[in-house]
Amino acid sequence: MDRHASFHDPPRFPRGFACAATLCGLKSEGKDLALFASRVECAAAAVFTRNKVPGAPVLVGRELIAAGRLQAVVVNSKVSNVGTGSQGVEDARRVGRAAARELGIDDALVLMSSTGVIGVRLPVDKIEAGLRGLAARLQDDPRVGAEGIMTTDTYPKALSLSVGSAPGGPDAPVITLVGKGSGMIAPNLATMLVYAFTDAALDAATLDRLLRHAVDGTLNMLSVDSDTSTSDTCALLANGLAGPVHPDVFADALHAGFLRMTEMLARDGEGATRMLRVTVSGAAGEADARTVARSLVESPLVKTMVFGGDPNVGRILMAVGKCVDCHIDAGRIVARIGGALVVERGERSPFLDDAVRALLQEDEVDLEVDLGVGPGTARAWGCDLTHGYIDENAAYYSS
Repeated sequence: MDRHASFHDPPRFPRGFACAATLCGLKSEGKDLALFASRVECAAAAVFTRNKVPGAPVLVGRELIAAGRLQAVVVNSKVSNVGTGSQGVEDARRVGRAAARELGIDDALVLMSSTGVIGVRLPVDKIEAGLRGLAARLQDDPRVGAEGIMTTDTYPKALSLSVGSAPGGPDAPVITLVGKGSGMIAPNLATMLVYAFTDAALDAATLDRLLRHAVDGTLNMLSVDSDTSTSDTCALLANGLAGPVHPDVFADALHAGFLRMTEMLARDGEGATRMLRVTVSGAAGEADARTVARSLVESPLVKTMVFGGDPNVGRILMAVGKCVDCHIDAGRIVARIGGALVVERGERSPFLDDAVRALLQEDEVDLEVDLGVGPGTARAWGCDLTHGYIDENAAYYSS
């Protein structure tokens, strides 16, 4: 589906949306505060982390999205406003109010997000000061806003694509996605911070259904390190300025956009040198396929096999076999790396080490596993595990 989507280069916003970003002093350099806004009120939907210690912005966001209406999103990086109690909730509300004042809209139409270090109070005074005058700087390059929400990301992540049978036409609705996330990424309802904006006209209930379906097969199958963030948020805002679109047509484009964002995030995992794409087929059902795919993409031993270009394919059998609640018949397992057969009927096939080693050193490593017991399929995305991941996270709080 991604292959047939009409993506834009460079990415752009749908009509009526804009963003701005600034350095308000949470970081020492770059940008640390972003504002995304529509010139009119939007129908909206969102999903959030299922972590049992959610950030204050998640708690407030769950309340706000119940109305199904938003007009803006304000995001700070460096400090996540998690583990800060009732004061953290009030701090999150203050940020939302400050953004609403700057835009001249109702407080209830602003979703706020924070990302960064856990357990540190949000410097609200700095954020409020940073927001002043930001509305006058709103512009139409989504990469600017993406820069303001980065933490350990190495580059700002934004994309856009046309919707419908006349891709790229002047009247075609557009979907734009902006995201961040390099570490503390694991499947659990929503993943990282990802915001989708569209000028298509769809109601909030439809947006909620389409968003959950798109996330379930893309962001929700992405894992960098098996840790589920306390701040994960994924929101979809539709201002309707391009008019109505058939939900099925919109769903196809939305899925394509989320699929591409998922792969962008996987490639930029903390310390990553390779993207890992795992496809499981022949499972007893979809649930088993998803479990096995996640097991493979999250296994430290599989991830280090990819990093080292080491064709130690017994690790594949281990990661499949540890899914003890799944229907696994060891004698039926078949596995391929980059299309090369490495496991057949549960045994190592007679492949050439150097040939598979070369495949493991590609920028994108495809691992396919056929369990041979049923019709279930699933795909998961991740990356290798490198020294860079350790270096990044060993000093994250202090840096």
